[in-house]
Amino acid sequence: MFRIGFGYDAHGLVEGRKLVLGGVEIRNPRGLAGHSDADVLIHAVMDALLGALGLGDIGMLFPDTDPAYKGADSMVLLGRVREKMQGKGFKVNNIDATVVAQKPRLASYFTAMRERIAEKLEADPEQVNIKATTTEGMGFCGKEEGMEAFAVVSLVGD
Repeated sequence: MFRIGFGYDAHGLVEGRKLVLGGVEIRNPRGLAGHSDADVLIHAVMDALLGALGLGDIGMLFPDTDPAYKGADSMVLLGRVREKMQGKGFKVNNIDATVVAQKPRLASYFTAMRERIAEKLEADPEQVNIKATTTEGMGFCGKEEGMEAFAVVSLVGD
């Protein structure tokens, strides 16, 4: 059995919050606004996983109207999605994700992000690919108003 899912997320940048991407704290003067830690990369990966499993999206599973998820660590939520994936008899074949951000430069964080995501999903870091791009000053990401992330996952099952 083989499944594919696609995920997307976007959050605005604000003062007074730390920036967390891929479960890694990134040095940056502003962080992402959101009900949880607003980790756009992990949110996109979770949505892709849930899509592949036919389980809706993170808003359905972890609604921002529920105070239980206020400030939630997205890596913990990713672990809960992994449990659902394994409960349905699937495991990660591969993940390919892209973060869209004008700043900061993210390449030096990719190894740590891949390792954190792979560990949480009980996969090999070689099964997780992360890229980043800018929009060369265009749109909300280019104007440094926010960041977005896209993810595609493939799952294999019994």
